Amino acid sequence: MSILLKNATYIDWRTLEFKNTNILVEEGLNGKIKFIDNYDLIKNTEIINCKGKFVTKSFAVGHHHVYSALARGMGASKKNPENFYEILKYIWWTLDKSLDKDMIEASALTTAIACSKAGSTFVIDHHASPNYIDGSLNIIAKAFHKVGVSHLLCYEITDRDGEEKTEQGLAETENYLKTNQGLVGLHASFTVSDKTVRKAVRLMDKYDSGIHIHVAEDLYDQTHCQENYDKRVIERLNDSGVLDSFKSILVHCLHLNDQERRLIRNNKAFVAQNVESNLNNKVGYFSSKDLGDRILLGTDGMHSDMLQSAKASFFSGQIIDNLDYLGAYLRFRKVHDYIALNQYEGDGENNLVILDYDSPTEINKNNFLGHFIFGINSNHVNDVISNGKLIVKDRKIQTVNESEILRFSREQSVRLWKKMKK
Repeated sequence: MSILLKNATYIDWRTLEFKNTNILVEEGLNGKIKFIDNYDLIKNTEIINCKGKFVTKSFAVGHHHVYSALARGMGASKKNPENFYEILKYIWWTLDKSLDKDMIEASALTTAIACSKAGSTFVIDHHASPNYIDGSLNIIAKAFHKVGVSHLLCYEITDRDGEEKTEQGLAETENYLKTNQGLVGLHASFTVSDKTVRKAVRLMDKYDSGIHIHVAEDLYDQTHCQENYDKRVIERLNDSGVLDSFKSILVHCLHLNDQERRLIRNNKAFVAQNVESNLNNKVGYFSSKDLGDRILLGTDGMHSDMLQSAKASFFSGQIIDNLDYLGAYLRFRKVHDYIALNQYEGDGENNLVILDYDSPTEINKNNFLGHFIFGINSNHVNDVISNGKLIVKDRKIQTVNESEILRFSREQSVRLWKKMKK
């Protein structure tokens, strides 16, 4: 069934033009929207009165970690981490090794709900569960499908748990890519051998995909690469062919020299900025210097709120990146260009968000970006349409029983935390 948004103020996400109109939203992948004057003859539609509200394209997450969803509120790690490597070892690698089927499902369902209620209808995720690899991506995909959120998934292939786990990660990736759009995930340069990188790139080429990998998040990544391969991380990835695909995503990219920045700018891969995670881990500030404009924003599993990520990008950009309002907005929206360029499905015209933003000041095309940075937040997300289907109505998820899922999720979080203490 199509949806009619009557009395809407539509904001074109590319031009920021404002248009008072009625919008007919077509259901299905690659569905269209149509602006109409007279809707009296339109039949078999769900009607939403958008008077006083703003309608624009929904959002998308450029880099997420479903597997971190049950971490909120968990106790301290067995050892207090003293550096970035120990943060991974004692917190995140302890957590991901503890995940099982139910925990992964709870993580995916709650993440999909959180993303949708914050206005995102497409998520690019980077998953890890070393002791439950086989079928893990399908568990996430099914959960996202239930909620109604489109996705681009990958499994984080790594050598840190031994050759058998590496092969399982490669197999899970190939099995998933046979029937789904997705990426080839690698953890980071310092946890993958040349042999594993070559296998991953072969999968990338075989399935016309890209590599999704953490890059120079901490100086340790560069030091390890130089000591073991006599080159820097981006040089290693470039030599391996990772940068040759517009589908590749290089996450973080904090500790780069000028040559590495030029390599990224002059090749095809996109960069995913994750400000809050970088600040939380005390690994440094992102700089876009000489990287070009293929920069996405992600949450790195810290939360599922892309409006919050955009604000964080802007404010941190005042310190080192000289980022203006428009620059922050363009990074926020660049993920749509990535999806369209690579012809992934699930981010068509009929993905919309309805904002109940009752501003105390005038809002129009000329000052919208000021409202975007200082006014609009996820609390203003009233309704969300994904592939032409209403998945959030009056701030409530429509596709699943949120109360039951949260109850299930809380049960799994307790199980996870107990398991992590063993």
